[in-house]
Amino acid sequence: MAALIVIGSLPQAPASAQDAGCAPAYRYVCQTVYEEQQVTCYRTVNETAYEEREITRQVPVYETQQRERRYAVLRPVTETSTRRERYTVQRPVVETQYRDASYDVVRNIVETAEREERYTVQRPVVETQMRQEQYCVQRPVVETSYRDQVRTVMRPVTTCRTQYVDQGCYVDQVVGVQPGATTGPRLQYVPPTQTVNPATGVVQTTRPGLAWVTQQQPPQQVVQKVWKPNLVAVQVPMTQMVPEQVVEKIPVQVTRMVTEQHTREVPVQVCRMVTEEQVRKVPYQTCRQVVERVERQVPVQVCRMVTEERVREVPVTTCRMVREEKVEPYSVQVCKFVTKVEKVQVPHVVQKQVPYTSTIRVPKTVMVRVPVDPCDACAG
Repeated sequence: MAALIVIGSLPQAPASAQDAGCAPAYRYVCQTVYEEQQVTCYRTVNETAYEEREITRQVPVYETQQRERRYAVLRPVTETSTRRERYTVQRPVVETQYRDASYDVVRNIVETAEREERYTVQRPVVETQMRQEQYCVQRPVVETSYRDQVRTVMRPVTTCRTQYVDQGCYVDQVVGVQPGATTGPRLQYVPPTQTVNPATGVVQTTRPGLAWVTQQQPPQQVVQKVWKPNLVAVQVPMTQMVPEQVVEKIPVQVTRMVTEQHTREVPVQVCRMVTEEQVRKVPYQTCRQVVERVERQVPVQVCRMVTEERVREVPVTTCRMVREEKVEPYSVQVCKFVTKVEKVQVPHVVQKQVPYTSTIRVPKTVMVRVPVDPCDACAG
């Protein structure tokens, strides 16, 4: 079956003398016609073929054999003996001594003076500056490190047990503070102070001037004698088994991140405060302390420990191990390898060309004469 497609038209002159009037006229048109043709093609087909081969392999065969093994055992044998042990005993001895219990009395003296005070006023100035900002980039790096593997070993360690003896004394200690006396309100110059509003965070400055101020004397410290213990240690040897750790090195692949630092320019709004300095006279009070010494001797009962050495008989039980040899039969499985030949099928792929028929369409151009309406040609 052919398909017709119009490609274009070419106008032609009248074919006869009758074409000058309103007689029938024709024109030629180029058309494309497709013709079907049968074509033989080839395609590749894969097929699986099998080849027989002989293989040799080793097959394990297990056998049971009877064997004997000899081992040694230790049998405990207990023996009792007596040894002499020396030990020390602490006996208290009370003595009377006199210690210096002198103390200092501190008296406060209030003095009034005047000083020059310089204060500054801060004025904000906003400027734009370029600052360098450094940022870091993480890059992974693989390294081989050694990890410590810990193994525990028991070893004997001799330690000393401590016994304590109190050889303290009395020392001065502050047990309380006596508040100072409060004076009535009087007119006094108050310097400027700055406070921060907790709600808004704004710093507020109070102007200087005269105000009614209530003054309070500094407090007095109350000192009392208290006993300060002083423990003296006496060492007693003692042997025990203590675990000890042995460290071994093991290689480990470790990935760590290497930091690379880069720099870039960033605009920053900087608020700079301009300082203006002023000077004013401010009266102030100085409290000076005068120390007076009061001498005092206090008798003290001192307990001293006297060491005495004594001897006693202590029974000791000794356990020694006697070595004995024993024989024990046991079964062992022995593995032997036997050679075995087998035939197997080995697959492989074979390619071949298979023909098949395909239909294609071939284009062809033909000239066709088409009639033209003679009235339309005259009007033109």
